[in-house]
Amino acid sequence: MRRRLSMAAGLLLLGTLVVGCQSDGGPPVHDPVGTTKKPVKLTFMAYGPQEEVEAMQETVDRFNASTETVKVTLDAVKNEEEAIDRVTGENPPDIYLLSRRDLGTVMDGGFNQPIEELLDARGISFGDDYKRDAIAAFSGNSQLQCMPYGVSPMVIYFNTNLIDWQAMRAEDLPAPRSYNFWTFEQFTAAAQFAASRPGAKGVHIEPTLEGIAPFIYSGGGELFDDNAAPTSLALAQEDTLKTLGTVLDVLRDNQITPTPKQLRKESALDRFTTGKLGMIAGYRNLVPLLRSTPSLNFDVMPMPALDNEHTIGDVSGLCMSANPTSVSAAADFIVHAISPESVAEVAAAGYLVPANNEVAESDSFLQRDQFPAHAEVFNRSIRDIVTPPALESWAALDDALHRQLHALFYARVLEDLKTAAEELDETSKGILSPPEEESPSDAPGDGESPSGSSPAETPSSTPTSASPSAD
Repeated sequence: MRRRLSMAAGLLLLGTLVVGCQSDGGPPVHDPVGTTKKPVKLTFMAYGPQEEVEAMQETVDRFNASTETVKVTLDAVKNEEEAIDRVTGENPPDIYLLSRRDLGTVMDGGFNQPIEELLDARGISFGDDYKRDAIAAFSGNSQLQCMPYGVSPMVIYFNTNLIDWQAMRAEDLPAPRSYNFWTFEQFTAAAQFAASRPGAKGVHIEPTLEGIAPFIYSGGGELFDDNAAPTSLALAQEDTLKTLGTVLDVLRDNQITPTPKQLRKESALDRFTTGKLGMIAGYRNLVPLLRSTPSLNFDVMPMPALDNEHTIGDVSGLCMSANPTSVSAAADFIVHAISPESVAEVAAAGYLVPANNEVAESDSFLQRDQFPAHAEVFNRSIRDIVTPPALESWAALDDALHRQLHALFYARVLEDLKTAAEELDETSKGILSPPEEESPSDAPGDGESPSGSSPAETPSSTPTSASPSAD
């Protein structure tokens, strides 16, 4: 594969008509040909920590050094939110890094074009060379929409000074005997063990859909009523509700987990780095920050299993604009960027779990001489990723549910979990399946609502069964 990728990246650009790769299925369009005096100019937009962006710049520099007819400029933006704003704006980049959670927005708006045929023509093998879950995550409408680049599963980080498996077993506590698997019972025991240390708490899980999703899937529940075209959350379904009850028994115990008041004084991540928190859930991008913390000893475990081994993942891909300056040049750059040499450069910065199997199994990623000692946990956990729907409205859904989810975790009294779950499901419908706007002919006359009151006078609120705790 390495030879094919190198050859593909060095292909000379020829005058051509590009057929069948336009997102709107329109007629062939002319593909510009670069020359030494007038090279084709492309923009590659990416985001991430400075060290990772610098590694991507090296990838761009090597590509530019390999050809005189194409020049790529790296456009580094602050974060995922700014990236999607640029992609959907008036002057989108030719190639861009995209989080899988934004794939729905990009596809629905026609801001990308499928790239499978372009990469297949350049000798890219999608079989054993790339993680199948990552390929599936970026597939839509029976086509590969973007090329998988990174696939980081959510795992549990734990402080090895606060949680010692051997010491737990000496006290006859349930503790895992490998880094491949552990149960929710063992996870709970580890949290309680860490919380028994002076000044420490056991675990923190974010009170968000992202935070609870791995547990729900592991317990046999579903996060949405339909994974293809969801119209509501499914938190009130029997299996999901049962799992929520089991998990919240632990996560609502303020002897084990930090309270909101404690988190306002010191974040969960800060508590972890200062040795006051046994476990947090997170992705690979936490590793460099944790490594930079003096005297912090840490390792990773998969997400704990209730009934099944499941987690969620932060998957990224390289996408091509619907109308790049040159389709051929953009495809050649993507081939160069996903080559083992290029990916290894970026993985060495410590943030990326490569979708490329060759690099993921190399020391460029595993980095066995540094924490975490068991980085292979990331690779093994990828097979357990459950891919949620490609929503167009993730941010809006998070915002709408924020207060209710916070109450679910932290309300002093949670009288009825089923009612709270039903109210969360109901709130989600306003985002996932909002009512269609009435046409002028259907609306009541004279600006009145059907009840006769004006719209401004009609109350609009979502009841909750519990209020957030002041603590």
